[in-house]
Amino acid sequence: MTMPKSKFELPPLEIGAKDLGKHLANLRKKQGYTQVELAKKLGVIQVIISDYERNRVRLHPDMIIRLSQALSVSADELLGIKNPTSEKEPKLKLMQRIKKIEALPVSKQKVLLQTIDTFLKGALST
Repeated sequence: MTMPKSKFELPPLEIGAKDLGKHLANLRKKQGYTQVELAKKLGVIQVIISDYERNRVRLHPDMIIRLSQALSVSADELLGIKNPTSEKEPKLKLMQRIKKIEALPVSKQKVLLQTIDTFLKGALST
């Protein structure tokens, strides 16, 4: 006697990120990281990041924690369960410029920041 086969399927979750891979890619880009840079930060190879972003492999709980820490977001935000705490996030171009500024010698950083401060002071007073 054979037992009847039962199909047990969970209903789809209604969470913010419909596509976890695309969501991960967006978070990575908002932080100004390339796949290579993020992979290096995590101690993995770039192909792993690519596979996650293309939904070719599922995120292991350990990797969820590591990605959350590397991208400075909560696990809920990473998984698309919770909206980011900050509505205003720096744009990718701004983050890239900040990295370039950080690479300058301290003396040049000070001059550049003084120039920016002077500009902002004038722009905000008008």
